[in-house]
Amino acid sequence: MTLSTPTAIEPVKRAFLVLQMLNRHRTSTLAGLAQATQLPKPTVARMIETLIALGYATHVSRTLGYRITDRVLVLASGLRFVDHLVDAASGPMDAFTRKTGWPLYLGTISAGGIIVRYSTALQSPLSFERTNYDAKIPIFSSALGRAYFAFCSHRERSMILGEIHARGGQQKLVAAQQIALERQLVEIRRRGFAVTRSSRPSRLNGIAVPILWGEQVLGAVSLRYPKSAMTEAQAATRWVSKLNALARQIAEAAYSMEANI
Repeated sequence: MTLSTPTAIEPVKRAFLVLQMLNRHRTSTLAGLAQATQLPKPTVARMIETLIALGYATHVSRTLGYRITDRVLVLASGLRFVDHLVDAASGPMDAFTRKTGWPLYLGTISAGGIIVRYSTALQSPLSFERTNYDAKIPIFSSALGRAYFAFCSHRERSMILGEIHARGGQQKLVAAQQIALERQLVEIRRRGFAVTRSSRPSRLNGIAVPILWGEQVLGAVSLRYPKSAMTEAQAATRWVSKLNALARQIAEAAYSMEANI
């Protein structure tokens, strides 16, 4: 089963709302949570009972009410892994740019788009771009996004498309567009890299490879270069194998950090 347009299941939505409000204060009473969430007291009581049963909340006292437990940190483990990925990538990416001069960009998926988490652009004598960290890039308009999307699982691709549609980023793909997209993805996987083609003569192109751990895509890394510096074929010949080696190094370092926590 694949997801189309994501919808919020009301009980789950309420549970997370109560959890968010618990997280804002050291302790919270039932009355205070009901007022903050605008939910009926019986509903809040059921949500609290569920959170306690799952270990995410605990009862402190009749006067103080409830508080969250350290189990909520488990919910942030994926976000912490992004930090590990950046930590693992920064050293090898810096070394790559010092050796070659070319700027690199590290991207990860976020809410249907790609976010640049790290870049060596400021260290590169061949870069004239400002790095806009945490700016979300449409997934189909960048080499980073195309590399990630092509190599992630069919289930994840369906979820990404659903999230883009839900946020108004694009209409649902008609059959012809779906077929064209699948052909592009097959070609990217066959070649092992994705590119961004700029229509402006003076603009930059990008070439990107996925950062893989088994069948899981952790992110993508791209090299940006002026169109006048080399052709797409030259960029692929010169840099794809080196970018793949860099991606493997990043993945191994990231999982080593995770294992040592």
